[in-house]
Amino acid sequence: MIGSREPTTRIGFYLVPQFSMLAFSSALEVLRMCNQLSGQPLYRWTLASSDGGPVTCSNGISLSVEHSAQTRERYDAVFFCGGLNIHKLQDDLAIQWLRQLDKQGVVLGALCTATYLLARADLLNGYRCTIHWENLAAAREEFPHLVISPELYEIDRNRYTCAGGTAPLDMMLNEVRARHGSDLATRVSEQFMCERIRDQNDRQRVPLTQRIGASQPKLAEAVSLMEANIEEPMTLDELSHHVGLSRRQLERLFQRYLSCVPTRYYLELRLERARQLLLQSSMPIVDIALACGFVSAPHFSKCYRDTFSLPPRDERRRAAGLLDDDRTSRSSKRS
Repeated sequence: MIGSREPTTRIGFYLVPQFSMLAFSSALEVLRMCNQLSGQPLYRWTLASSDGGPVTCSNGISLSVEHSAQTRERYDAVFFCGGLNIHKLQDDLAIQWLRQLDKQGVVLGALCTATYLLARADLLNGYRCTIHWENLAAAREEFPHLVISPELYEIDRNRYTCAGGTAPLDMMLNEVRARHGSDLATRVSEQFMCERIRDQNDRQRVPLTQRIGASQPKLAEAVSLMEANIEEPMTLDELSHHVGLSRRQLERLFQRYLSCVPTRYYLELRLERARQLLLQSSMPIVDIALACGFVSAPHFSKCYRDTFSLPPRDERRRAAGLLDDDRTSRSSKRS
């Protein structure tokens, strides 16, 4: 719980370029609605950026802020708001401010991908944390010493991290419930027409069992084994043995419920992981290939191009704005 002896809790939001408007507003609107429903200034918030100038979020809207990273404003908690291309962000002022806030005993939070900033400041060592599922693999590769969970959000003592999207809404509602009671939290939730307040153990993505039905536990188990063995892929015989089915039975399940054979599903799963690492990290392509279970970079490149219509190197260059659309089109036609 964010502690404060004052009746009003002071919250700061630090915006980085291309931050997620949805994640930011999901957190902020909970505070606004608390004040509105209670008729009291339970929360006060201000916005900050590296230099105190406006910040453009990922949807192109620019927001003005009140403070820079050198502000002496007093806060009970500061939430850093991330979004696109966080792995490329070089914000030394944010890192310095994070460390200053930590020394002052301020609660530190990260929305969406801003977990990267706290990790780079060495302020998540010994804490459980989380990040958006698209960045999960890359974050684990870059910060192997951290405990990064796939949960919706994590509140570990004075560290708040969440997956982004609408997850900040649930995280802040749980904070309101802890500080001001379940009645106010429920009323806020009802105003936003939330079916329920999710807790931190809710998963970020829809479980496979909900998509195919709970009547196929063997299929769900096989997919879970695939997801847990990306770097060293299991053979179809090994998968069949572990789930207690024959190869043919397993193939039929995949074909009926997922419309593909197990080997193809496994390959696409590994390629999706590779794409996340390619776009969300600076890992060398050969290392990405090995981390996703490919025996060589050329084999990885061929499989990647067959699936995504361009080789890994061009995918990374296109994401960086270094590859024009004409070349991408030609690459696609050659494939």
